[in-house]
Amino acid sequence: MGSSDNALAAQLMQEVGHWVDGALRAPAAGSRFGDVFNPATGQVARRVGYASPAEVDAAVRSAAAAFPGWAATPPLRRARVMFKFKELVEANAELLASLITTEHGKVLSDAMGEVTRGLEVVEFACGIPQLLKGEYSEQVGTGIDMYSIRQPLGVCVGITPFNFPAMVPMWMFPMALACGNSFVLKPSERDPSASLLIARLLKEAGLPDGVFTVVQGDKVAVDALLAHPQVSAVSFVGSTPIARYIHDTAGAAGKRVQALGGAKNHMVVMPDADLDQAVDALIGAAYGSAGERCMAVSVAVAVGGVADALIARLAERVPRIKVADGMDPTAEMGPLVTKTHYEKVKGYVDTGVAEGAKLVVDGRGLKVPGREQGFFLGGCLFDEVKPGMRIYNEEIFGPVLSVVRARDFEEALFLINSHEFGNGTAIFTRDGDAAREFATRVQIGMVGINVPIPVPMAFHSFGGWKASLYGDHHMHGPEGVRFYTRYKAVTQRWPTGIRAGAEFVMPTMK
Repeated sequence: MGSSDNALAAQLMQEVGHWVDGALRAPAAGSRFGDVFNPATGQVARRVGYASPAEVDAAVRSAAAAFPGWAATPPLRRARVMFKFKELVEANAELLASLITTEHGKVLSDAMGEVTRGLEVVEFACGIPQLLKGEYSEQVGTGIDMYSIRQPLGVCVGITPFNFPAMVPMWMFPMALACGNSFVLKPSERDPSASLLIARLLKEAGLPDGVFTVVQGDKVAVDALLAHPQVSAVSFVGSTPIARYIHDTAGAAGKRVQALGGAKNHMVVMPDADLDQAVDALIGAAYGSAGERCMAVSVAVAVGGVADALIARLAERVPRIKVADGMDPTAEMGPLVTKTHYEKVKGYVDTGVAEGAKLVVDGRGLKVPGREQGFFLGGCLFDEVKPGMRIYNEEIFGPVLSVVRARDFEEALFLINSHEFGNGTAIFTRDGDAAREFATRVQIGMVGINVPIPVPMAFHSFGGWKASLYGDHHMHGPEGVRFYTRYKAVTQRWPTGIRAGAEFVMPTMK
């Protein structure tokens, strides 16, 4: 990044502001601020300024002014910006990952993995000239041809969560920008710094000023974006109550919306499963990133007689997970993002005990030497969890795995299909018939067969069912192209000099 490193580093040492018209913009005088913590130390690392409605309005107007010129830019040129951006992100991946780790808490290797999964969408967006091609039909009627095109919407907004401060924005804006839209990002106020590095890299990649904008803030900024008359579309990832609010509020304002909500992902372990493989999968999928993933496995459904052996192996493995500062190269799990979230997750563990579930592994007393003030919670494992318990019904978003025992395949399938959420699921089995039946009948948006976290590659699309998605479109991939464009059909005929006179019936092709 050259000299821009110094400017960004100096800005991040003090307070995090906005990115408008291709430049850092300090919070306005009189702005409200929030604290940004290093979760491993429990200390405030910096402050983030919360945008006022007036600041949001100025940012959206800037994006709206930049839209016509960017929309008129040939898709091939837009793709070249994405190619350059990909190169710059790869060159600065360690810097981006370290920003994520120091503000979110996840281990550095996991942060690097997040950057990689985001880059896969950038790679997909580089093919936008092919992805935007329409269809052409010659001579649909005498002297009449038809063709279809997809055109950008205008100003698109992304409201993104704390758990993936780089990847989730990169699931949105590369597609929106490649399709010819301008984009306003409202990142989580808990880990906002990655957004400014992304903005600077886009500028260095050649993106015109105003096409990508960042406004920091809380609900005040969100509501201003949802109501703004120059915003055409809103993408969101977060909890189900907020997803429903975003969908209803923005939809009532006439905007296109995709709002991805919460999850309670079940992993079915069949009696014939490779138990070593299943245990490895559960350890990584339940406790990776301290469970702060919308695709984390939070419920293991043990079918038939496999439960006792599964619990025994998990009980032996969970306490051995290395919990430490995410910058420690030996760490396998880092802290939770804030003290408030730590108390919330710990409260769910307390509730599970009170509800009668069996707490096999209790991570509540964990202390990390040298990081005693950090927001660390050890892995927790429950057995004998029942539907109706809060720890089963609600999204915990922490390192808590619940084991539910099912008599057979049908009961396991019924449990999953009856649950409010429908984001992701998995089955571990050696039986191809059971796997095929599961994939066909389960009412979930993303399904893994012996794959615990079935996040689709960028050339497919990501999204759930039921209360895990509000709106018709999944995210990135082909669905992303459809979401960020409008379809237009054109019917054309060129004058031949012959006039047939006015026609007063529904046109038919002859």
